[in-house]
Amino acid sequence: MVFLVMQPVIRVTDLWKYYSDDEQGEPALRGTNLEVAAGDIVALFGKSGSGKTTLLNLLAGLDRPTRGRIEIEGQDLEALGERGRTRFRRNRLGFVFQFFNLLPTLTAFENVFLSLELAGRHPDHAAARTALASVGLTGKEDRYPHELSGGEQQRVAIARALVKKPSITLADEPTGNLDTHTGTHILDLLVDQCRQTQTTLIMVSHAMITCQYAKRILQMEDGVVMEDRSCEASGP
Repeated sequence: MVFLVMQPVIRVTDLWKYYSDDEQGEPALRGTNLEVAAGDIVALFGKSGSGKTTLLNLLAGLDRPTRGRIEIEGQDLEALGERGRTRFRRNRLGFVFQFFNLLPTLTAFENVFLSLELAGRHPDHAAARTALASVGLTGKEDRYPHELSGGEQQRVAIARALVKKPSITLADEPTGNLDTHTGTHILDLLVDQCRQTQTTLIMVSHAMITCQYAKRILQMEDGVVMEDRSCEASGP
């Protein structure tokens, strides 16, 4: 099954992923096809082992498919090579992790500023501070991760992902390590920031509340996208 959209920023074609070199055993992905339009906000659901995190890691160029093709803004990821995929992640992609993945020896400001440095951007202290202010952390720029609450750490992670103005942001269970109340605020913030910048957002989640924020819902089962339906009417 192929889901077609106008002017896709992401196109996945017949994507397979085995974790064994001899392609034995059950594949994590089995012929997955998908298109995502620029500016879409997508919620990706599925049981543990359904393939959703595998798909997210392949879209990020963190792993390579066994077979198939991934095109981001018309560029074949496999053709980029390892160095090219690293540049792609640093320059054009934002990633928000469930467990924040902040560097513990760096302050909130330094974690965000590092994202700009790795992307090869001109040093811009103001941009890093503005990004932190946009997620409500003015006055906490010099705090280390252990001095911040879980929700505040995830806010830093969002600022770090979006400060370089990526065209695509991938979020892997962004509320999975937070209580329901804090998680709702994080979703409000993440989706609002992506809408303002017209950033394409794909969120992997077990939390059904996520669908309220998405324009499209994707359901994965046994390594295949099984369902694609609009949930615009239920959005906030």
